[in-house]
Amino acid sequence: MTSVAAFGEPSGQGWAQIGEIAIAFGLSALIGLEREAKQKAAGIRTYTLVGTAAALFMLISKYGFTDVLSGGRVVLDPSRVAAQIVSGVGFIGGGIIFVYRDSVRGLTTAASVWLTAAVGAAAGAGLALLAAIATGGYFLAIIGLPPLGHAVTRRLGIGAPALQVRYHDGRGLLRRILATVTDAGFHVVGVDTTRQGARRPAAADHRAATTEVEVTVQIQGRASLTELVSRLTEIEGVLAVETTEGEEPY
Repeated sequence: MTSVAAFGEPSGQGWAQIGEIAIAFGLSALIGLEREAKQKAAGIRTYTLVGTAAALFMLISKYGFTDVLSGGRVVLDPSRVAAQIVSGVGFIGGGIIFVYRDSVRGLTTAASVWLTAAVGAAAGAGLALLAAIATGGYFLAIIGLPPLGHAVTRRLGIGAPALQVRYHDGRGLLRRILATVTDAGFHVVGVDTTRQGARRPAAADHRAATTEVEVTVQIQGRASLTELVSRLTEIEGVLAVETTEGEEPY
């Protein structure tokens, strides 16, 4: 027999469901607070809304249609809504990821938004323990794994990472580049510059040709390499920034 509340409304609007939404709200806000502290594009409001909305969708899928259920005729499949949540959050992630010059940004933020939706969906499905464990795993990955990666790198003797920065000569950019590296929390352990040659800005421009310089900067430190690359690409006159390993983790 169908479980229907008074006045013909669907069941599933009790304190248990309110608690599940509250759990999703709190865990999502916790993840968003960490992103907000790092001044990312998506902050505490975005993460809280994504996680809470995912929980609400799951609750709607579980309880929102109980008033139309009919034994042997109408059957619900809550997993279909969970699948649509994954697809829908993919659009948000696609809007966060973008390419700026030679670097890709927003991958970690997009992945964390995706995880937040999963945390909210788990809370809405009544899997509060899994939602809490996933949130703890997020902080372990974001805060705990980078130092571990640096330690393993040093242990294996791979050496200090290096950045290759290409920029216009004659603008005093090298000093600004090195200052940016230092301000980002890294130590410069080596610098090697190479002039690329002269180029005119345009065919009709009779000013002196512009010389491009490529500098290789060996760095050490535990700060965010992704954040450093982003800051360097924002300097006017910098043409490209990439790692010597040719990775695209940004």
